[in-house]
Amino acid sequence: MASVGRLAARLLRNSAFLRSGRQWQQTALNSVVAGSAQQTLSVRKRIEDMKNAALVGGGQKRIAKQHEKGKLTARERIELLLDQGSFVEYDMLLEHDCTDFGMEKEKYPGDSVVTGRGTINGRVCFVFSQDFTVFGGSLSGAHAKKICKIMDQAMLVGAPVIGLNDSGGARIQEGVESLAGYADIFQRNVNASGVVPQISLVMGPCAGGAVYSPALTDFIFMVKDTSYLFITGPDVVKSVTGETVTQEELGGAKTHTGTSGVAHKAFDNDVEALLQVRDFFNFLPLSNDDPSPVRECTDPWDREVAGLDTVVPLETTAAYDIKDVITGVADDSEFFEIMPMYAKNIVVGFARMNGRTVGMVGNQPKVAAGCLDINSSVKGARFVRFCDAFNIPIVTFVDVPGFLPGTNQEYGGIIRHGAKLLFAYAEATVPKITVITRKAYGGAYDVMSSKHLRGDTNYAWPTAEVAVMGAKGAVSIIFRGEDQSKNEAEYVEKFANPFPASKRGFVDDIIEPRATRKQICLDLNVLASKKRGNPWKKHANMPL
Repeated sequence: MASVGRLAARLLRNSAFLRSGRQWQQTALNSVVAGSAQQTLSVRKRIEDMKNAALVGGGQKRIAKQHEKGKLTARERIELLLDQGSFVEYDMLLEHDCTDFGMEKEKYPGDSVVTGRGTINGRVCFVFSQDFTVFGGSLSGAHAKKICKIMDQAMLVGAPVIGLNDSGGARIQEGVESLAGYADIFQRNVNASGVVPQISLVMGPCAGGAVYSPALTDFIFMVKDTSYLFITGPDVVKSVTGETVTQEELGGAKTHTGTSGVAHKAFDNDVEALLQVRDFFNFLPLSNDDPSPVRECTDPWDREVAGLDTVVPLETTAAYDIKDVITGVADDSEFFEIMPMYAKNIVVGFARMNGRTVGMVGNQPKVAAGCLDINSSVKGARFVRFCDAFNIPIVTFVDVPGFLPGTNQEYGGIIRHGAKLLFAYAEATVPKITVITRKAYGGAYDVMSSKHLRGDTNYAWPTAEVAVMGAKGAVSIIFRGEDQSKNEAEYVEKFANPFPASKRGFVDDIIEPRATRKQICLDLNVLASKKRGNPWKKHANMPL
């Protein structure tokens, strides 16, 4: 019995010990759980603090300074550009890793650029917006990595890239690393060219290396009075050349949209620019794998345009506005003109025909009689090549008396530059519809999407004149020394009309101007299934 008693006592002691151990374990576990929860809360608080810091960029003072200049912040721009609530940000907490010149003491979550993806009217795009409140938007290695990441993603999924540029250039403190970052971006610009549309919206100063990425993209838009593009600023220009020039004169919106042709369009302020880019985006396919966009159209496709019957003056040398023809045939008269202030003797831009996006090209009789020159040839060629790269049909309205003569043009290389437009039209495999409204003279007739450059359907209005040159010039050569007035009438009857080209099949039909919209819409429907390619090559060698 004694032994049983001792055993019971021992069991009781062990039980008490086990209970004590379990209580200790539970207490320890509770302590660990409490510590872990506290740590999680601490991490969450840290993440929240860093994200809040990223949202204000360089701080409220710098944001206020940005607003004082009439400029939106990087995040405000994205919010206005994209559909509400659609923005998904990448690398919000990424920071630079520079330790020189005390840079390790000044870091901002996200560094100097906001990147991510979102939608515009429900269609996906990738966007980066440089933040001028952080180091003046200067490009660091981290900044470049963020941009490269979204460009890689855009190529992977087939979506456009929109860059909102506001940068002072390379971050000097990082030296060659920032230059390497630019080169990484340039390489991606080149890789993406012709694969996904690339749009640059310059919304502040862009100097040095910062200008070349926009220059490699498809379209550059600027904001008047607040955006600048130049390789070197006014101070450097003065020290090197002695010239005194303002930022606006050197690289402002007026300079680049009207003189240099670097930029395609300028807008009055940030808000207008972003809203216009939203509208412009709707004309573009998402990638080169997509067909030309089509949206619902309420404008009857077979609508007659009576005003076109009288748009061309009876006097063959009188001017008229080719935009009246373009807006006359376009859906709801809507036309988004590209480069309206540069090389005005040719008009290019986007419109819709029965809901389908088309590229419009037209000689402008109001300026230099519609002659082709160096600038208009380059302007037209680049536009035609963009349309061809992204499956957008091209509608061309021809009223061209030839190439502009003169030593300035010859010395400037009109032969080489004029060949660019010829090359672009000849290379293009998208549907090509051409309407000769009046003059189609000489080599310029060939260049402007003629039947001989694989034009799909080519029409002439009754007012068309397809000939080697105008009647006066031709008669003075053919009938030198004879009665010019009599011979001129004979030449006009024989050549200065659409019949010779029509008889030879170079013009498919002579149509009434009022029926132009209907005819183009019919042809676009048929040509939607067009398949045509070019001989295999690594790439062509166009006359750059």
